[in-house]
Amino acid sequence: MRALEVQNLNVAYGKVQVLWDVSFHVEDGESVCIIGPNGAGKTTTLHTVSGILTPLSGRITFYGEDVTGLPAWELAERGMSLVPEGRRIFPNLTVLENLMAASYMRRSREGFEENLETVFDLFPRLKERRYQVARTLSGGEAQMLAIARAMITNPRLLMLDEPSMGLAPILVSKVFRSIQRLRERGVTILLVEQHVPVALKVSDRAYVLENGRIVLSGTSEEVAKNEQVREHYLGI
Repeated sequence: MRALEVQNLNVAYGKVQVLWDVSFHVEDGESVCIIGPNGAGKTTTLHTVSGILTPLSGRITFYGEDVTGLPAWELAERGMSLVPEGRRIFPNLTVLENLMAASYMRRSREGFEENLETVFDLFPRLKERRYQVARTLSGGEAQMLAIARAMITNPRLLMLDEPSMGLAPILVSKVFRSIQRLRERGVTILLVEQHVPVALKVSDRAYVLENGRIVLSGTSEEVAKNEQVREHYLGI
């Protein structure tokens, strides 16, 4: 079943258009990445899909239902969960309190304890740190907390915006191992990431976004073998 389908999406900030006829899809249980340079429109794409921005035109379908233009809170209740760039956890709350803050949603309240155990199983480091104030976490732990907070909502689609940003290489590896575990559990993932090699490793398919347009798509293996991608993104 198709989890997400985006058709001919056009988006602007005021009079400045940043996305032109962007189309892509994510199957249920699939991991898909969108890669591209800074300013390509990757974050704008996620913000539009998740209801933070309203498109000029185009169509967004979520599990067969047209959700174009619905507000972010309603899409979240339907099962879309976005881990934003920069993590945006609550620094003065503990790890556990950050996770509890996500349970205000109707879809999160039922089964919270079960979801919490699932999250702690995925991120044992967070279980060890559950009473620790979030601002004292390392960058990698803070990113894991941001992902865990999204998982508490029991999402049908997990969207991740630049999870490697600002992290040292060793922490990038830890965060992407966590994403790989989510993938192995069948979580449907849409990943936006500049760190192309690791993004392709944890994805089934990939789209290349440049200057607001999709310029290439295929399986992650096919995209990794593309000569232009190898030259511009993989340094080969």
